[in-house]
Amino acid sequence: MDAATLELDAVKFAQLAVQRDHSGRYQEAVFYYKEAAQALIYAGMAGSNLENIQEKINEYLERVQALHSAVQSQNTDPLKSKQQLDLERAHFLVTQAFDEDDKGNAEEAVELYTAEEIEVLRKTSKINGIEYVPFMSVDLRERFAFPMPFSDKCGKLPLSPKQKAMFAKWVRPDDITNNPTMIYTVSSFSIKQTIVSDCSFVASLAISAAYERRYNKKLITSIIYPQNKKGEPEYNPCGKYMVKLHINGVPRKVIIDDQLPVDHSGELLCSYSNNKNELWVSLIEKAYMKVMGGYDFPGSNSNIDLHALTGWIPERIAMHSDNQAFNKDSTFRMLYQRFHKGDVLITTATGVMSEEEGEKWGLVPTHAYAVLDIREYKGLRFLQLKNPWSHLRWKGRYSENDTRNWTPDLQKYLNFDPRTAQKIDNGIFWISWEDLCQYYDVIYLSWNPSLFKESTCIHRMTLHTIGNSLQWLYTRLMAKKFIIQVYSLCKFTFSKIPTPYTISKRVNGQWKGHSAGGCGNFRDTYKNNPIYQFQLDKNGPLLIELRGPRQYSVGFELVTVSTVGDPGSCGFQKKSSGDYRCGFCYLEVENIFAGVYNIIPTTFLPQQEGPFFLDFNSATSLKVSQLQ
Repeated sequence: MDAATLELDAVKFAQLAVQRDHSGRYQEAVFYYKEAAQALIYAGMAGSNLENIQEKINEYLERVQALHSAVQSQNTDPLKSKQQLDLERAHFLVTQAFDEDDKGNAEEAVELYTAEEIEVLRKTSKINGIEYVPFMSVDLRERFAFPMPFSDKCGKLPLSPKQKAMFAKWVRPDDITNNPTMIYTVSSFSIKQTIVSDCSFVASLAISAAYERRYNKKLITSIIYPQNKKGEPEYNPCGKYMVKLHINGVPRKVIIDDQLPVDHSGELLCSYSNNKNELWVSLIEKAYMKVMGGYDFPGSNSNIDLHALTGWIPERIAMHSDNQAFNKDSTFRMLYQRFHKGDVLITTATGVMSEEEGEKWGLVPTHAYAVLDIREYKGLRFLQLKNPWSHLRWKGRYSENDTRNWTPDLQKYLNFDPRTAQKIDNGIFWISWEDLCQYYDVIYLSWNPSLFKESTCIHRMTLHTIGNSLQWLYTRLMAKKFIIQVYSLCKFTFSKIPTPYTISKRVNGQWKGHSAGGCGNFRDTYKNNPIYQFQLDKNGPLLIELRGPRQYSVGFELVTVSTVGDPGSCGFQKKSSGDYRCGFCYLEVENIFAGVYNIIPTTFLPQQEGPFFLDFNSATSLKVSQLQ
């Protein structure tokens, strides 16, 4: 978004803030003052020549701070009466009827599927016991108007243990606010995660909102229905909504009602916008949580979440010290260039760390963050991150309390005033690229599909390549055959890989309590993991696969115990399956010596219970036994 547009946004938000301020609507005033300040911050980054821009930002933020006490003590407007609500629903019902009449009775365009595809789509539509059919043009005529408030026939979403401990009741928007609105403004700054463990989803939602705001493209608002004639999502007093999510390879419709959980103080127990009248954050989260089985969500990663929200193509970059393919300089250059071209959405996540280390650096272990901006200044490289909690920021170099490294020129370039930032902790901070590589574990990218040249293929197993990485996107299996469609930003060739494996042996077990020791970072419990020992009769290739619950990141180590012949000829003492991956990982050894080996399967975190399966494929006979 250019500087002029951002300046106009700032003026509009400032005017709305002053209006609300003068009329005593302080909560809304706080929201708009914050939006005005953020618009000016980005205007400065975009090269705005407005005079005294930093002073104006400070003025807005100081007014926000002054209004906080007023917001806390302000008595809310009396809620609308049942008669007023019934009248609103009746008006919406009539409006919907008129809109349908205006469309006429023309036949809808119906997507054509073969009988095989229909069968596959039917099988992949049932998720967590509920059927989510592919989104079709006929769904644009979904009925949203009802004489009585709509309730989802699937019932209430299961709550997480933390929600249950604080839960008071389910409410509709008009039970807690006098002016429910779908969207005031699409802003990443207003999104706040609460006690639902979906930080990667909230980070994904934030970065998608930031992209929509920056490039004025409907990335998020286009997936919420009902919409008005301008294609804008609108509040439905009848309580029914439809959200389009990419699940199991195709866009699917998810129907929800507007009932949300609150505690005994009337505070929402789900993610929400800082403007309590605004609904889009809570409703999109509810739709995704419904597909995932409820608010009792074990967590995922931003690749999965961003693909569900946008359909953009995912890639994962591990920044572990043992990832020899990771190059700090070339990765930053790629991120910088692609981000500023609008080609990619980016999030990042921390790895395992102790509570003491997290407290020292202001970081949350195994937590996702949205990447809002990437900058470079005189050899210094920075990323601007947002904590989905909307509080708790980085405490290291270039934090708001760092008095050593912030020079006046750098503050001006990044449009960052440490003294202003000290006044309000909104969870947004700058961090150097070097510190991010040291304290963060992984970067998640989602690529704009328009970058890729898509081949024409009806039945498809879709893969994609970014540089040298090959990532799974989705599969559609047709009569036990795979037809491949590939996305790529570079030239490549591929062919069938000949397999030398002739036998297969499956071993299954159970991670449970004491035996789920977690990865090697957990020294005290790692020793509790199960160990399987196998013996190879002769040299040859070996393929080992580990499968576990999809919500857990899994991996394993292959350890040499003894080899036949020269003990120094084994070739390795230990091999790893690589980065932990959701539900599946493998290790292929082209030529392994005859001998005895141990396998230690693990989940990334301890105490994660569920079944797992080890598959051994080899060109030589083997015997497997469990040691513990």
